[in-house]
Amino acid sequence: MSPASAQIDRTLAALADPHCRRAVEMLAERPRPAGELARALELPAPAMSRRLRTLRACGLVEESHPEFDARVRIYALRPEPMEQLKRWLEAAERMWAEQLAAFKAHVERGP
Repeated sequence: MSPASAQIDRTLAALADPHCRRAVEMLAERPRPAGELARALELPAPAMSRRLRTLRACGLVEESHPEFDARVRIYALRPEPMEQLKRWLEAAERMWAEQLAAFKAHVERGP
C-alpha cells in the first residue's frame, strides 16, 4: 500500500465518525479550542479528546497552545489530507465517467 493510500484510509476512517466530521466542519470555519468543540458537539471532554487524537493522528488537524495558557489547546484544520482525498475522488470520478461512457457507447451500437 502506498503512503498516499494509507493516508486516504486514515482520513476516511476518521471521517466515518459523525462527531469527527462535525468537528472538521467547525474547524473549516476557524480554529477552535477543544472545550468549544466539546460543548458544540455535546460531548464530554474525554470523548472529544479521543476524537481530536484521531484527527491529529491522521493529520487532519494540528494543535497549538496560546502563549497565555499552555493548558488550552487550539485545533486548526490542515488542508493536505483533504486535498489528497479530493484528488483520489477526482480520479475515481474520471474512471467511472470513462466506464459509463464506454458502456453507453456499447449499448448504443446495439447487437
